[in-house]
Amino acid sequence: MKQGLKAGLEHELKFTVTDRKTVPALYPESPSFVEMPAVLATGFMIGLLEWCCLELVKPYLEWPNEQTVGTHVDFSHTAATPPGFTVTVRARLDQIDERRLVFSVSAHDGVDTITTGRHERCIIDKPKFDARLAQKAAAA
Repeated sequence: MKQGLKAGLEHELKFTVTDRKTVPALYPESPSFVEMPAVLATGFMIGLLEWCCLELVKPYLEWPNEQTVGTHVDFSHTAATPPGFTVTVRARLDQIDERRLVFSVSAHDGVDTITTGRHERCIIDKPKFDARLAQKAAAA
């Protein structure tokens, strides 16, 4: 890890919702999902929150050998966002506990706050992580 990673760092990410990020697109294999409203899917919203947190810490990591993976999410999806709206995601690094990183996250679609909450990520050694994953796959 590089110098400078500390609690209090913040990052903002903007993303315009497309049809490909709506509920029907989340699992097109599911007829039930396909019939649901074309609004930002919670699964894709989670990805936006993770993306913002990743971009916050990436300058302080020895990328690509050091990366982060999501380990916990704790927030609600409180408002529907149709395609064409731009979502602004904000993340603040609140705590560093060795390799564990804790963030406050929020997102707004220009009309409503669509989420607030907490997200945790863990710093990984990518080559070691990949080796353990290959070992798991071989054992299956």
